[in-house]
Amino acid sequence: MDAALLSELIAFNGIETQFNDAWGNATEVTEANQLALLSAMGYPVHDEAATRQELLERQLDFWQQLIAPVSVQEQADSWQLDIQVPLALANMSFTLSLNTEQGGDQSTALATEQHWQLVPVEGELTQVTVLDGEEYHQYQHQFEMALPAGYHQLTFTLADTELSVTQQLIITPGQCFQPTAFKQQKQWGSAIQLYALRSARNWGIGDFTDLKMLISYLAKQGADFIGLNPIHALYPAMPDSASPYSPSSRRWLNIIYLDVTAVPGYLQCKEVQQQVNDANFTQRLQTQRAADWVDYPAVMGLKLPVLKQLYQWFVQNAGAQQQQDFGSFKQQGGESLQQLALYDALHSFLYQQDSQHWGWPNWPEQYRDIDSEAVQQFAAENSSELDFYCYLQFLAQQQLAEAQQLAKDSGMLLGLYRDLAVGVSEASTEIWANPELYCRDASVGAPPDPLGPAGQNWGLPPMKPYQLYQQAYQPLIELFRSNMQHAGALRIDHVMALLRLWWVPKSAANAGGGAYVYYPIMDLLGILALESQRQQAVIIGEDLGTVPEGIRELLQQFAIYSYRVFFFETAPDGGYISPAHYPEQAMATLSTHDLPTLIGFWHCEDLKLGQQLGLYQDEAVLQQLYQQRHANKQRILDSLHGHNRLPQDYPRSVDQLAMDRTLNYAMQQHLAAGSQQLLCLQIEDWLEMTQPVNVPGTSNEYPNWRRKLSTELEQWTCNEAITTLLQSLTQLRTAG
Repeated sequence: MDAALLSELIAFNGIETQFNDAWGNATEVTEANQLALLSAMGYPVHDEAATRQELLERQLDFWQQLIAPVSVQEQADSWQLDIQVPLALANMSFTLSLNTEQGGDQSTALATEQHWQLVPVEGELTQVTVLDGEEYHQYQHQFEMALPAGYHQLTFTLADTELSVTQQLIITPGQCFQPTAFKQQKQWGSAIQLYALRSARNWGIGDFTDLKMLISYLAKQGADFIGLNPIHALYPAMPDSASPYSPSSRRWLNIIYLDVTAVPGYLQCKEVQQQVNDANFTQRLQTQRAADWVDYPAVMGLKLPVLKQLYQWFVQNAGAQQQQDFGSFKQQGGESLQQLALYDALHSFLYQQDSQHWGWPNWPEQYRDIDSEAVQQFAAENSSELDFYCYLQFLAQQQLAEAQQLAKDSGMLLGLYRDLAVGVSEASTEIWANPELYCRDASVGAPPDPLGPAGQNWGLPPMKPYQLYQQAYQPLIELFRSNMQHAGALRIDHVMALLRLWWVPKSAANAGGGAYVYYPIMDLLGILALESQRQQAVIIGEDLGTVPEGIRELLQQFAIYSYRVFFFETAPDGGYISPAHYPEQAMATLSTHDLPTLIGFWHCEDLKLGQQLGLYQDEAVLQQLYQQRHANKQRILDSLHGHNRLPQDYPRSVDQLAMDRTLNYAMQQHLAAGSQQLLCLQIEDWLEMTQPVNVPGTSNEYPNWRRKLSTELEQWTCNEAITTLLQSLTQLRTAG
């Protein structure tokens, strides 16, 4: 391809051709990989003339908008409007109308609607371009007035014509929310995989009532939050698709976490009581409770039939207030809720007919378009089924809200913190309902780094930056807002996605054959700050992996908390950085769902498991990893002794030293004494467990997202050693 054309394509589409990898080495994206990515973006790269035409059409699409569909600006004493017109309209008179948001902060005295007469050429000329023989100018107009933070609307009209366009003007605060209590004390809590909670009462999977039991216990020990794995909606018809990071919808909840026994009518409904007291049902229930791994299809097989019966009870017996609350919920959920319900109902219908119908890309042709006549006919004929799935979301939101309210009532500062996954799976409701927003010929992933030496492909189609902009960022606004509901904090998985994402074309031989694509980070951070302040939710950004220069400083500027994993915080000499030197604006943790437990790390169980699963093909590389682990363990032991976290007579050499409770607890207390505002620890390490939650780079080789905790809640919350440990964490956090 012509070099000038390729350069123009790369610039227009925000593709990065040079970057520093995780080891700091300068890396070039090959031309072949650049072309593969452009092809995934819809350019006919093997036909240069057609590619030029496609680029021209996209450029014209941008320049022929009189004002942008959206503008995000920081709150100040003034705001501005960019107007772009063909030269023939530069001297024409336009009317600009401003409607300020109702219900937001209206402390600044403003009329509901204001009008101005504008002539584009009277503003400051900022850009000029010539496309297809036509000259276009961009002018910037300044307005010396303060606007409140919020979502406002501009309407730009050419006098005496029907030419009228609108813009969502988003005025944002400069920072995300931070509780004033953060200045008085450092906080701690635990991150859990909700499905992994084992109890004597649940139905084979942790549920929202188990979560409430855990809240009550941890609050008494002084904890201020509980972090949840992503609890996004998955696939009720296909429950074995269990990865919380490959959801169907990130706006809605996974209904498998419902406590069925807490649903209205459970005790009153005779049919339900007959179902659950049946000997066969009781046996199946006991089997699932006793299992060490969550059997998602079996659990859903227990819950869904009972929930359907309870929905019928609700329809026939619910009081006026309950019916009204459900009606309000559906109205507020709007189109997004109806789309999810329609997807779940249609998926169930098709999957029962043929298990090959795993998702909408593989459905019969007439059902692949959400607006098709066949889909609308299905919705009309199955309105009760759709209503049932809406009801499940209504129940899930209620039970989650009750858990957060209990946390706040129990004295927790933050209560729940939720986790926002980086994307949705290709078979998702979100892509089915909004296919224009996603690039289905590429997948999100990561270039080679220490966690994934061959790179990573997560199988999640990325959002197209320009389409997101054209949709006025509404999908992300709704995403941020919904995930901050019933939570005191939100952890954003792979927060670098606000700046750039590693796109891997489907045609690439491996995950390394991709490139970074840039997103409008200042706009996205501004929206995040606005929603954070409105929902009073702290934002934590998972900034691991290949972190570009300056990004952590920018996140800090927006009051987003960094995510520091002890095992990754090493000094140039290979030793471990003291937690006393961690940044204050951070959440620190010893391990994560992608890493081994403390015992697993110390005993190299992750390396042994990786060898069994075939992740290490090169024996020399594996032996090098064992040697590195041995050295790391010695440095950890040295650091713990250096900070007097271990008894004087405790061994000082890792040779023949197994992980015991003394060492385990010392590591947790060592991190608790650190300078970071937030400390997050794993229940698995309190229970001294070995098996990991997830093994990165595997799918069917290991039962990811299924391993339960080793002990029931009712038992380990009575364990004096654990209670003593947790109380010591509170003391260390308070003392700091």
